[in-house]
Order: sequence, then structure tokens, then C-alpha cells
Amino acid sequence: MVLIAALAFRGWMRADELRAAANLDRISLYTRTILSEWLELGLVLGGVWLHGSSLLTVLGERWRSGRQFFRDVGIGVLFLIASITVTSVLGGHHQGGDTATQFLLPRSNSERALWIVLAVSAGICEEAIFRGYLQKQFMALTRSVPGGIVLSAVAFGGAHAYQGAGKAAAITVLGVMCGLLAYWRGTTRPGMIAHALQDTLGGFIRH
Repeated sequence: MVLIAALAFRGWMRADELRAAANLDRISLYTRTILSEWLELGLVLGGVWLHGSSLLTVLGERWRSGRQFFRDVGIGVLFLIASITVTSVLGGHHQGGDTATQFLLPRSNSERALWIVLAVSAGICEEAIFRGYLQKQFMALTRSVPGGIVLSAVAFGGAHAYQGAGKAAAITVLGVMCGLLAYWRGTTRPGMIAHALQDTLGGFIRH
């Protein structure tokens, strides 16, 4: 949580500087973000392993058949449609929100290729961290399923504060939805698929 808070604060402090940059080095920005995502997940998995728990408690159970894989893909796609609809209604995709994050979007083919790696990394790492790990920790601390889901979602929204208050609020709502999905399915895999797809599409459709 300290690392997440520190990185979120740094991103919030640098957001205006990056938006104003005439020649933003997105390749370096994407690379640093990818490394940061996997570092955070590595710390979580390391702690879980040292505690003697299975890493599958964070990552979700393995697919044991093609049917399970396609079922999670289908659920992820349906959830993606639902989440985009909800956050759009709440104003998560209004022009102000797009302007706030426009500087992040890829411009060149090399940036687009790395953007896909970034989107997949965010989908895997953030769902594992916020839904696979923190949500369960908050549930245990509060002895409440709704409390765990909400606290994890608030942390998720706060980690995206650099995108602006309105956008962070919409992301918090999205975090609640992802939390409900993870709790219902007992795994973060459908959420990872939806998250990765949403971030990937965001770099191309909005562009």
C-alpha cells in the first residue's frame, strides 16, 4: 500500500508536467510503467509465498480445459461491455476525462505495440494486486465482503488520481464492479481479460 500510494502521488505530481511536454518520450514512460506494474505484483507474490500461501490465491485457479478458458473470455467480454456502459453513464468517458489522459495515448507504431504490452501488464498485475490480494486482505481486516470490495476499489481509484478527480471516481466505481466479478467468480481471470481489453482498446479507439 505504501508503494502504491507513493507511485500514485508521484504520478499525480508529474501529470501536468507530462501533459505540457512538447516531445513526451512515451516509450520510456510505458517501459517504466510496465516495470512498475510487475514490481508491485512481484512484491505481493513474494509476500504471499513467504507466508506459505499458494500464489493461486492471488492469480486465480489455472484453466483446466478449453471450455473454462472460453467461458472466462466470454464473461470478460460481457463484463467489458457492461463496465464501459456504466462508466460512460457516470461520465468516465466525457471529453474532460479524455483530455486529461490524451498525453498518454500512443502515436507511432512502436508506441502502439508497447501500449499493448502495457495494457496486458496492467490487466494482469492490477487485477491480481487489487482484487486477488488487497480485496481479500481488506475483507479479512473488516470481516466484511462489501467492506473489502469497497476499500480495494477506493485504493484502485486513488492509484489513478493522476487522471483527475472525475476519472478517478469513475475508476473507483469500475473497481467495485471488478471486485464483485472477482468475488462472484472466485478468480481474477475474467477481470484480467476485461481490464486488458479495455486498456488496449482505449489506446486505439480514443486515439
